[in-house]
Amino acid sequence: MLDFEVQRCTRHCAKNQRELRPGEVFYSVLMAEGAQVVRYDYAAEAWSGEPANALGWWKSRMPEPNATRMHWAPSDVMLQYFEELDSQPARGDERYVLALLLLRRRIVRLEETQRNASGRETLVLYSLRNEREYGVEVVVPAPERVREIQEHLARLFFADAAK
Repeated sequence: MLDFEVQRCTRHCAKNQRELRPGEVFYSVLMAEGAQVVRYDYAAEAWSGEPANALGWWKSRMPEPNATRMHWAPSDVMLQYFEELDSQPARGDERYVLALLLLRRRIVRLEETQRNASGRETLVLYSLRNEREYGVEVVVPAPERVREIQEHLARLFFADAAK
């Protein structure tokens, strides 16, 4: 099982060392460095794409100084929606992104990663809340779907997200 803490945003670009400004788009990447998992943040102009050995990456926006903190929907609600997506194979990319969010929120934990005969990767997740195991096919969304999925999940799960 892979288990690690993700450090908070450094608020500085790892490439050019400048401070990230409020409202600015930036990219974060997780890299394995020995026994540690290290987070690096990059300003959009310094981002040249996912590094070859990255554990994962995501795009974010630096919060405004007076921004109110957004509140997540209850974990049970997020888990229920995740389960509903299992019956909708056409939305496999959304289910995969939601699985990553559930992992990050520690609603589920990663038990193992499996590959089938055709090479397709599946994450095996476990939820202590309902003592259930889930198989989630790794379906990385196309670039044009990323924003659509992010906005949809924000509308569903953030109490203060714009409708």
